[in-house]
Amino acid sequence: MKAVILAAGVGKRLWEVTQHRPKCLIEIGGRSLLRRYLEILAGLGIRRTTIVVGYRQEMIRAAVERDACGVTVDFLVNDQFHRGSISSLWIARAALDDDVIVMDADVLFHRDILRRLVESSHTNALLMDETVKQTGEECMVVVAGGRVIALTKKMPDRYDYAGEGVGFLRVRHADTPHMVESLQSHIDKGSWNMEYEDALQQFFQTVKVGHEKIGGLPWTEIDFVEDVKKAESDVLPRL
Repeated sequence: MKAVILAAGVGKRLWEVTQHRPKCLIEIGGRSLLRRYLEILAGLGIRRTTIVVGYRQEMIRAAVERDACGVTVDFLVNDQFHRGSISSLWIARAALDDDVIVMDADVLFHRDILRRLVESSHTNALLMDETVKQTGEECMVVVAGGRVIALTKKMPDRYDYAGEGVGFLRVRHADTPHMVESLQSHIDKGSWNMEYEDALQQFFQTVKVGHEKIGGLPWTEIDFVEDVKKAESDVLPRL
């Protein structure tokens, strides 16, 4: 198993911070998000990681060169990093040579959250915080008939239950071609400004994807300045 970390984006909603550094290098409690990722991956026995870089990539490369925490890291470059996140996952198709965990690079999380995904009985799975109800910006894991049917901000009319997605997706190597096909159906239409979550609808229809609930464990996605404050005051003390 390996990890693919999507770290190419600009983080426009957090420009007050990201004008100086990419989001994955935001420091919480004296350590960057990226360093925390690599430490947790190494602790779970995942020693291979591909990082998709773009915006201020030289800073990410330098951070990894200083200390990769025992993880072998290679890089893929997304020159279209100013577009939707579909562009980064599309670039990452070159790295899908094993069972993979695709990770957004802007989450502060407890290591047991990732452990649940790594140790899941589902060979394809998402993480769901079932305690969170959608109020606006949340990207939701939507479940019906015992399988994930969507990962989206646009809720369908019918489903069994839903919870906020953490931003990590586990895919079995044998099923990665289905993920690529799902992306390609949108790339062929020139839909470069999509978020990758919406581009996976075909994948969820083709492949049975399960989920693991992580409600009660501390985590936060960092999109806005207030998220940085939440990370420092609410999440960090519980890690």
